[in-house]
Amino acid sequence: MAFQLPDLGYAYDALEPAIDAKTMEIHHGKHHNGYTNKLNAAIEGTDLDGKSIEDILTSLDMTNTGVRNNGGGFYNHRMFWEVIAPEGRGRLSGELADAINAAFGSYDGFKEAFAKAAGTRFGSGWAWLCVHEGGKVEVCSTANQDNPLMPGIGCGGTPIMGIDVWEHAYYLNYQNRRPDYVQAFLGIVNWNKVEENYANAK
Repeated sequence: MAFQLPDLGYAYDALEPAIDAKTMEIHHGKHHNGYTNKLNAAIEGTDLDGKSIEDILTSLDMTNTGVRNNGGGFYNHRMFWEVIAPEGRGRLSGELADAINAAFGSYDGFKEAFAKAAGTRFGSGWAWLCVHEGGKVEVCSTANQDNPLMPGIGCGGTPIMGIDVWEHAYYLNYQNRRPDYVQAFLGIVNWNKVEENYANAK
């Protein structure tokens, strides 16, 4: 079964002013669609065909750049769309709030760490909130379309929230002001989904 471009569940303009409609249209309809199609082409007829994207990435041969880049691109963007929502959704609470407070001292401490990871990632990449077995959380970043599921990345844990800091994610609206984009992202986080991801991963 070939991978499919996921529906967003909201309109391209629904995240404005945080993320503009044109960026969403290009990002989802062109970039993510491209990763999806190229991933399908890369795994067709191989032993990876029919596996889940999580199984593909956790046991990935990192020298297989076609699957690494496009599998990462598919997985990363799928999570990205899910952890943002119009005007945000829910609020940080429960066990995830406790884990964030334990790791970063406070929600503000988490936001500072996450914004630093996103803002200091040189070139293209992602910043992540990850959970380790037992529930401890960590913030880290990866280059290009790599993610913490992949072997040897050094980030570890299971990603439960990620922000795309490739320029295609923000440049039309923010140009070189990546920190402003990161703060806007933090204002539209779908905490209900992030908490669901935490519960499933810990």
